[in-house]
Amino acid sequence: MVVLVDLSLVVWVILPLNVIFAIIIVFFERKDPTEAIAWLVLLFLLPPVGFVLYLLLGQNYTRQKMFVVKEHDDRSFLREIFAEQQRRLTDRNHRFATREAERFQKTISLLLQNNQAYLTEGNRVEIFTQGEDKFEALFRAIREARHHIHLEYFVINNDDLGRAVIHALAERARQGVEVRLLIDTMGSLRGGGLKVAFRELTDAGGKIGAFFPSIYRVNYRNHRKIAIIDGVAGFIGGFNIGDDYLGKGPLGYWRDTAIQVVGPAAWALQLRFFLDWNYTTGEGLRLNSHYFPDTGTPGTTPIQIVSSGPDTRWSPIKDGYINLINSARESVYIQTPYFIPDDSVTDALRIAALSGVDVRIMIPCKPDHIFVYWATLSFIGDLLEAGVRAYTYDAGFLHAKTIVVDREAGSVGSANWDVRSFRLNFEANAFFYDAAVGAELAGAFEEDLSVCTEITLENYRARPIEIRLKESISRLFSPLA
Repeated sequence: MVVLVDLSLVVWVILPLNVIFAIIIVFFERKDPTEAIAWLVLLFLLPPVGFVLYLLLGQNYTRQKMFVVKEHDDRSFLREIFAEQQRRLTDRNHRFATREAERFQKTISLLLQNNQAYLTEGNRVEIFTQGEDKFEALFRAIREARHHIHLEYFVINNDDLGRAVIHALAERARQGVEVRLLIDTMGSLRGGGLKVAFRELTDAGGKIGAFFPSIYRVNYRNHRKIAIIDGVAGFIGGFNIGDDYLGKGPLGYWRDTAIQVVGPAAWALQLRFFLDWNYTTGEGLRLNSHYFPDTGTPGTTPIQIVSSGPDTRWSPIKDGYINLINSARESVYIQTPYFIPDDSVTDALRIAALSGVDVRIMIPCKPDHIFVYWATLSFIGDLLEAGVRAYTYDAGFLHAKTIVVDREAGSVGSANWDVRSFRLNFEANAFFYDAAVGAELAGAFEEDLSVCTEITLENYRARPIEIRLKESISRLFSPLA
């Protein structure tokens, strides 16, 4: 009898709903054809499973309604600020601070027009590849804050590091410093102990905003990881806040990348925070000198802070990646934990490699998401025949999201090289145009090669049948990952 009831549910409820979802996918949501086919296969091959997964992961019709207002407000807020620089670039009247910025001015112009990503010059940059160094610098900046501290993180874990950061913020709030913490609901509201820690911050006068409070939606998460201190210094990169990022989690040693910027780029990070905070809380933070003080020119590095997500019309970070790859003359170094590119990214990497550019991609040897790991290997395999060289990082877990082109320009931030980062999550990256920064990041990549294993075309072709099967199944549904 139970079986008959279950079959009846499938026939009279789930299958008709699957048909409705299929119509929505094809005629209303205008999904990428590859993604649409993957959803249709899942809906009709495994009706109950496909039905549930589509509710959680698939539909984006409401996304257009939810975030179209945010896109309009963001663009209106930024339009006047960036109009003058856009005119100078269009008229070729802008004098770039570095030779690298002059060379990559097409990338700069693309990101300015596509994302209103203002080019800031005169920044000082410090690179962190170890969690201990990054969080030591963050704690020091928090202790030295005089007016405000703004943090925006996808994950704050209920562990020693997470609670220590909240405690440090509460201490400064008690001293009269404005503290605002923007979290993603799915990433951070886990564990009663963390809620108690949050209460310490709010009791001290700090403010907390919870971005997109629906914890039942895996898509449209705020994956950004930024911090701004007094409008002068900022942090951006791949590190979330938790013991895992110090190498104390189940994946062991953690290799990531973040940068601290001192100078006008902190203003750009501040603008990003303002837009997200005002959208989430409705507080209506205004532009004034307390939040945008005169930073001077403590360094020489030109930087653009680029954002992408469901509230952007195109995919600015992905477009920036592709433009950098297309500009490469000698080398492209990429580090990413997840590599599920679309055709545009795959073609750019393939063409660069076939043109004689030294293209290298580094991924983890151990997965934190097994499905994504096997899909990643399948896409890596496609590029090996074109001459792309690929490596697995064997010393721990690789979480860095970076690209360095010709040791002169590149990007560091939160965006992975996959569909989720390009289209579904809110991301933020720093694009830089400076040979000193490029050389340091390229050097870190080359140092990592000493603890890597190269994935050769010969070895890849010799992989056993069970590996091929895992890759094929994972790749089929990778547009849904």
